Amino acid sequence: MANRTDPLAKSIRGTNPQNLVEKIVRSKIYQNTYWKEQCFGLTAETLVDKAMELDHVGGTYGGNRKPTPFMCLVMKMLQIQPEKDIVVEFIKNEDYKYVRILGAFYLRLTGTDSDVYLYLEPLYNDYRKLRMRKQDGQFLLTHVDEFIDELLTKDYSCDIAMPRIKKRWNLENVGALEPRRSALEDDFEEEEEKEEDEMDVDVDEHEKDYRGRSPVRDRDRKRDSHRYRDRDYDRDYDRDYDRERGRGRDRDRDRDRDRDRDRDRYRIREEKEYGRDRDREGRERDRRDRDRRRRSRSRSRSRSKERKDRDGDRKRHGRSPSPRRHGDEDGGAREEPKKKKKEKKEKKDDGTDHPDPEIAEANKLRAKLGLKPLQL
Repeated sequence: MANRTDPLAKSIRGTNPQNLVEKIVRSKIYQNTYWKEQCFGLTAETLVDKAMELDHVGGTYGGNRKPTPFMCLVMKMLQIQPEKDIVVEFIKNEDYKYVRILGAFYLRLTGTDSDVYLYLEPLYNDYRKLRMRKQDGQFLLTHVDEFIDELLTKDYSCDIAMPRIKKRWNLENVGALEPRRSALEDDFEEEEEKEEDEMDVDVDEHEKDYRGRSPVRDRDRKRDSHRYRDRDYDRDYDRDYDRERGRGRDRDRDRDRDRDRDRDRYRIREEKEYGRDRDREGRERDRRDRDRRRRSRSRSRSRSKERKDRDGDRKRHGRSPSPRRHGDEDGGAREEPKKKKKEKKEKKDDGTDHPDPEIAEANKLRAKLGLKPLQL
């Protein structure tokens, strides 16, 4: 029963007045402690006392979207639907600014288009400060005229969708409203009158001076003034042109300096990269040479070891170094010296029998690769 609308209340914009607040916000208000304790049983007369206790405005705040007391009182006004005269008195109250804001917010939700402009536009002249609670729970400093402008121009205010209203110039065209007159127009008119009076005085003085001067003297004075003005203009133009030329030269000089610096930096970087590549190639070549010498040395050791093992086996078994067939012992004995001579000759040509073992190993390696032996 406590959350139902007054049975005598009229529908606003074709619906229940409480439906102007979204269902989620409405349910949050119904569950709020302030609504249950402070707003229960309020009437249009006792509502004023609660409105006078307000110290900030706002919609919902915090993680659970808790409604503010201002929103709870707006919901209570939608529920009991006070008379229009009471709402107008709320708006005209100059002692309590939050009472005025409460009445203006309620009138924006439920009033007609002409009433909204008629009663809310005069509040543009109220520049008092207001405390507004933001959605994160912190307070923001604003003013009465800013809040009224938000009600008239924005679609949302205090987490409530504002009903659409017609533009003011449409209402002026149909005659529902008179053209708006700003409070500053009187000051503007006074300033304009003062300026007109000063201009009249200057014109009178100019006419008096003109009567006391001769036409020839005035013509000469005008010609001299034009000549001086043209000369000053030419001098200023030349000075500006020289200044621009100097700036252009400075820009060109800076551009060339930057280009040279970039070119030097690029060249140094290229030289460093080229030197780094050459060092890398030299290291790779040295490593390949070391590996080749190591492999050749290991092959020579293995061959000498195999030869020693073969000679030992032959001595152990009592066989001659070269095998001979039956019936060809004499012929084989005659051929052995020739073969030995050829082998010696070939060794001498290859350079593998050099007394220096390193040169001999190098010649062996070069012979395998098909290269000429080192000089003996």
